[in-house]
Amino acid sequence: MPAGSTKTFEVTSPESIPAGFYKARISVNGVFARSFVFGVDPTEIVSAPDKQADFDEYWDAAVAQLESVDMNASLTEIPSYSNSKAKVYFVEFQSVPDGPEGDPAVIHGYYIEPQDGENHPVLMHYYGYDDLTNISKIFCPSGNGKFAEFYVSTRGQIINNRTAAKRSDGIDIDFTNTYGDWFAFDFGKKDSYYYRGAFMDCVQGIRFMATRPTSDMDNVFAEGKSQGGAFSYAAAALSPIPLRAIAPGVAFLGDFPDYFSIVSWPANVAKSNKGDMTDEQMYEFLSYFDTKNLATRISCSIIANLGLQDATCPPHTNIAPFNNALSTDKEMHYYPKMGHEIPKDWEAKYTKYFNERIK
Repeated sequence: MPAGSTKTFEVTSPESIPAGFYKARISVNGVFARSFVFGVDPTEIVSAPDKQADFDEYWDAAVAQLESVDMNASLTEIPSYSNSKAKVYFVEFQSVPDGPEGDPAVIHGYYIEPQDGENHPVLMHYYGYDDLTNISKIFCPSGNGKFAEFYVSTRGQIINNRTAAKRSDGIDIDFTNTYGDWFAFDFGKKDSYYYRGAFMDCVQGIRFMATRPTSDMDNVFAEGKSQGGAFSYAAAALSPIPLRAIAPGVAFLGDFPDYFSIVSWPANVAKSNKGDMTDEQMYEFLSYFDTKNLATRISCSIIANLGLQDATCPPHTNIAPFNNALSTDKEMHYYPKMGHEIPKDWEAKYTKYFNERIK
């Protein structure tokens, strides 16, 4: 190539390369130029479940505990976000304690209730992983009256981690995170680990929607990005009220043994908090919260996406629960140049997908 010029190359791989995701590294005259990830037959990748013998018993017990908790929900209308089609409410409700015993956790969310008096499909929204250092302002959603919607904020994150000044809802109450780094909270203690409670918060949100007059509980859908994608898988796996379809985007918490061998976070958090556990014991503990194992309890429709260049939740960790789900109606959307982000067309895609599957 002449100096200062550009040229497009087609990079090929060996014809016999097995199903998987691979990183290519490009050098020019021995100098690194760029790298990129590509996939080969992604739906043929095997991420074998590593469930412990009591996996289903463990989660069934958690759901039974949740059903014994008095939800004690309270709703406060947010007039500045309500309109003629839908009212928006600030919701406070109770979920399971941080363990088998103790006081219920108090969590919050934004509920959107259509105002035409008809029953509407339910759309659950689950948030991504909050930021420990940059506590940005969060904004209250508004609705269009087509779905009964609930934005669930799990314990210690988002709404539950913001002062009144850091929220747009106008509710003059400060909320503070008491969990520290959520992935590290009670790491190694499966009965009180953060994600046991957080997964139950997601299920409790669905149970809350069942109490509302405009909710059509035969048509429950869920979506979320990153951690919210993992929550979508968890809700579909654990909710006694079946979900019609889910839309996990660049989902978190998938296939921990491989995850930790690909990127440094959250492997560094896990390994610095595992104490006396061996790696084998650590992965046994994490297997209870691995979406690739939860997926073996899922049969609803799935529309999912992944970014091939995602260095936070790599594509291998995204395809693991998708491939393991028992669903016969599922589609994965691949974004070759995308990192850990959500494409602009994603909401339109999953909304269309959900509408086509309303019973």
